[in-house]
Amino acid sequence: MASVIFLHGPSSSGKSTLARAIRDRAEVPFWHYSIDHLRDSGVLPSERIARGDFAWREMRASFFEGFHRSIGSFAGAGNNLIVEHILDTPGWVADLAEILAPHDVLFVGLHLSLEELNRREIARGDRPVGMAAADYESVHRGLKYDLEIDTSLEPVENAERVLAAWRAPRSRSELFDLSA
Repeated sequence: MASVIFLHGPSSSGKSTLARAIRDRAEVPFWHYSIDHLRDSGVLPSERIARGDFAWREMRASFFEGFHRSIGSFAGAGNNLIVEHILDTPGWVADLAEILAPHDVLFVGLHLSLEELNRREIARGDRPVGMAAADYESVHRGLKYDLEIDTSLEPVENAERVLAAWRAPRSRSELFDLSA
């Protein structure tokens, strides 16, 4: 059984920054794993998608199914993971709950004001403006978390909160409660 710290929040909410802070402070090795890592590594034919050679909307479902399965595969091989993700598609929570059922999961909700999300999105410049606002309105709807944090606080402080929750005895993760 591996440990999976699952960071969920809107675009630009600080998932990557928090994941790095957790990884740098944890007493056991954790992999930091995200869609951004795959995209930025060149795994996708991004230039051809941008040119219109391929339609992302036709590739999206199988890409994310593969990403979700890979989370389970890496954890199943005994790797502790810090996964950052935006659960924006119906069925993904149930799919991930099934995939991660054999593992110790800490499901963490990241919250930030809409104004700060918008400011960060514009400052990063690598996302279409408006993604953060769209996520803000929907991303947490109907979900329960093991821990909720305010990412306007310092990443080191939040990393310590996440690690304290991970170390503490707890019951089965809220990720597995599909009654919502």
